[in-house]
Amino acid sequence: MALLQWNERPAQVLQGGGVIGPDERLPWAQTGLMGIQHVIAMFGSTVLAPILMGFDPNLAVFMSGIGTLIFFLITGGKVPSYLGSSFAFIGVVIAATAYAGKGPNANIGVALGGIIACGAVYTAVGLVVQAVGTGWIERFMPPVVTGAVVAVIGLNLAAIPVKNMAANNFESWMQALTFVCVALVAVFTKGMVQRLLILVGLIVASIAYAVLTNGLGLGKPIDVSGIAAAPWFGLPQFHAPVFSAPAMLLIVPVVIILVAENLGHIKAVTAMTGKNLDQYMGRAFIGDGVATMVSGAAGGTGVTTYAENIGVMAATRIYSTAVFLVAALIAVLLGFSPKFGALIQAIPLPVMGGVSIVVFGLIAIAGAKIWVDNRVDFSQNTNLIVAAITIILGTGEFTLKFGDFALGGIGTATFGAILLHALLRRAP
Repeated sequence: MALLQWNERPAQVLQGGGVIGPDERLPWAQTGLMGIQHVIAMFGSTVLAPILMGFDPNLAVFMSGIGTLIFFLITGGKVPSYLGSSFAFIGVVIAATAYAGKGPNANIGVALGGIIACGAVYTAVGLVVQAVGTGWIERFMPPVVTGAVVAVIGLNLAAIPVKNMAANNFESWMQALTFVCVALVAVFTKGMVQRLLILVGLIVASIAYAVLTNGLGLGKPIDVSGIAAAPWFGLPQFHAPVFSAPAMLLIVPVVIILVAENLGHIKAVTAMTGKNLDQYMGRAFIGDGVATMVSGAAGGTGVTTYAENIGVMAATRIYSTAVFLVAALIAVLLGFSPKFGALIQAIPLPVMGGVSIVVFGLIAIAGAKIWVDNRVDFSQNTNLIVAAITIILGTGEFTLKFGDFALGGIGTATFGAILLHALLRRAP
């Protein structure tokens, strides 16, 4: 199979309602609104990850858009996915650069060299999968394993909004108000408003937050000074990579986690759409690997398929790859506009936390849906034990260290599930 099949033009069928498949799309105006919703869903994490590593968040957003466009082209527009900053790089980048945790990372070049090397290995893995197929993946990752891994992706992220995005009781209540707003939109509205449940719920909750804080003084007010001060147009600050063998050896093993995340993403989308995307697995790995190399070469973070966007797709039942094309173009524009970036960052943290609770929960449910759709039999002890241990490893952030490299949370859960199933499954 050729890497790019230009006769496979994506999103050719216009649809007005119901489930929108990867090769279908809504009218462009509605597709644009859906793209904005996906950008908002990924924005918090894509901005947070580079800040934690001392990278330029505006550049990270710009490169996430570029990376998504690369992914779109290499997969022939067949796999609905957005590539955002990967949290898997945070620990190893900090270790490789001795980053102090505040301000620009003075040793960013060393990290970039490692990120590029990781992307190269990731691309090589994709080429192998493209050459030999995915049969071996199916053998080692049946529905009981993939369902558990996808569920873990959502559960592993649960502590972020619950523990880190509400500083006091008022903000916790604002989180609750936000996810209630999203729930009300999801259940009691119809048409395009219902499909934009994340965006509409966020706007309503933000207005309520402004009334209670800026108006009534009940909490930390929304600060719009950053929006006013930020210029409309500004070039991101690019950086050159430095190739250091110790740093590359430290960062390259992250490829294990990236493969697991991408695999889980494709399995989740397959389960949600009913369309088998395994034939594009190799191309998806290659696309993610090339995008990571390009991002690292410019000064951006390593990228990965984003769980947040799985949640949005699960809620809206819109899987059109055209939506991600629009989202990528919006991200590129945002990368050149510090003012728009400041606008998104002005969204109250508790409101983003409430939205994250919904999105992460939907990811976890997408994993359970894999079990239901494939009729996984939990009366069999193999399935029961594999799922039970995997869920706890991922949710509890169980970590194993190999020298300076730490495999934790999603990584240990993924490989624990694969190894446990291989050990416990009955011989045919």
